[in-house]
Amino acid sequence: MKKMKSLLAGACAAVLLCSCSGTGSVQTTEKGTQWQWEKGTVVVKNPGRPAGQESVIGLALPKMEVVRVGFVGLGMRGPGAVERFTYIPGTQIVALCDYEPERAERCQQYLKNASMPKAAVYSGEKGYEELCKREDIDLVYIAADWLHHFPIAKCALENNKNVAIEVPSAMNLKECWELVDLSEKNRKHCMILENCCYDWFEMNTLNMAQQGVFGEVIRAQGAYIHNLAPFWKHYWKNGEEDKLGWRLEYNMRHRGDVYATHGLGPVAQALDIHRGDRMETLTAMDTKSVVGKALAEAATDSACNSFRNGDHTTTMIRTANGKVIEIQHNVMTPQPYNRLYQLTGTKGFANKYPVEGYALDADQLVASGVQPKIDDLNSHGFLPDAEMAALVEKYRHPILTKYGEMAKEVGGHGGMDFIMDSRLVYCLQNGLPLDMDVYDLAEWCCLAELGELSMDNGCAAVAFPDFTRGEWNKVRGYSHAYAAPADEAAAMEKAKAFTAALKERGAKEWAAE
Repeated sequence: MKKMKSLLAGACAAVLLCSCSGTGSVQTTEKGTQWQWEKGTVVVKNPGRPAGQESVIGLALPKMEVVRVGFVGLGMRGPGAVERFTYIPGTQIVALCDYEPERAERCQQYLKNASMPKAAVYSGEKGYEELCKREDIDLVYIAADWLHHFPIAKCALENNKNVAIEVPSAMNLKECWELVDLSEKNRKHCMILENCCYDWFEMNTLNMAQQGVFGEVIRAQGAYIHNLAPFWKHYWKNGEEDKLGWRLEYNMRHRGDVYATHGLGPVAQALDIHRGDRMETLTAMDTKSVVGKALAEAATDSACNSFRNGDHTTTMIRTANGKVIEIQHNVMTPQPYNRLYQLTGTKGFANKYPVEGYALDADQLVASGVQPKIDDLNSHGFLPDAEMAALVEKYRHPILTKYGEMAKEVGGHGGMDFIMDSRLVYCLQNGLPLDMDVYDLAEWCCLAELGELSMDNGCAAVAFPDFTRGEWNKVRGYSHAYAAPADEAAAMEKAKAFTAALKERGAKEWAAE
């Protein structure tokens, strides 16, 4: 009898193994994503490129002497963006749009302060549609809540506008693919506004990595760990019946790393993702929801029977070239702010949060062009202050040299927002590829749904779709585009002349009121 039971158990295990390791039937998620098991891995459908479309890798559009902008979403992030653009020569703020007209009107003050003409104001649920139809707008800058990022971006692209979208820019795979297809079809930029790619440590470290300071980078970590307890009540609510606000409600209804890009963006650039490597497979897991569930119950004064997102999410990613990325997300538990950025290389190490520093031995430091002042310097600890300062100075990123001081004055998360906006305008004015394209947007944002698929299937491995459709190896190595010095100077001269004339006109208009 025991032998029979053992045989039966073995047979059942074999059947289960076969069903998991073979190719299963196609399943469809509530988001409409089709997937199936292939050798124990969840594989999502990878749609082919529609006829007539071409890749937008390296897309460069004709130079824009003036970048005319329409802003949509003027709640928490939008007003700061409006103000920053008043400091960028060669830009004109043409239109302002928010669900609530008062919030759009308040942003006129930034234009008045800068002696720039009033912008047209749009409001209401569909106000952005009229803004996107204007022929005098080159760029639609989107800073609405997450659920509206995609429909606004879709509308803008369909009206042949370039688009810049706050994070996360797309909330599921369907939206990611639609933005990819629209960008390819209409030959317009669709950029994710991932400001953390422009922070000082990240940019200097990227330059070091590209110059071989750390050897070959084989592992990276990123995170967004930020206790949002002081902020939950300030997220926009759609009427009195909305007790949670859009961000808490989204976490309640969706599982996975719903805000991955702050951690993923900078490390993806350091690892040349879709520029010689690609994210191939992930596994994800989360803790149970304790704080999130309690927040929902407190806000609604009723029991919360299902809070989908765990308090802490961890996602492990393996790339085609055998690199490993670890991404964490936690906006619930009380702990210090931590936007971990860590690179592990064969010859060195970089880390930001909670301790910022680099680890190199004396030989590698000398090879990197810095003479150590300590005879027995080794990589068992972070570089002393003097050596670290010398390393940073040698590898200061040229973008920081260009914009850093102005960025600190203007602000926006310490200045990185201003650098991000300035680079966007610089590339448009000089007819260059943007620093981040629609494939970056899709790859960084798809972590949410892929992680959910992993968690809902026993933390199974999930294969990444290839948003580049086989062209991830076409470009070798991530890089920022620059104009020739003479061309750059000519573009800036025109930009400054336009802004001076615009300010003169704006001052007269405001004085006449």
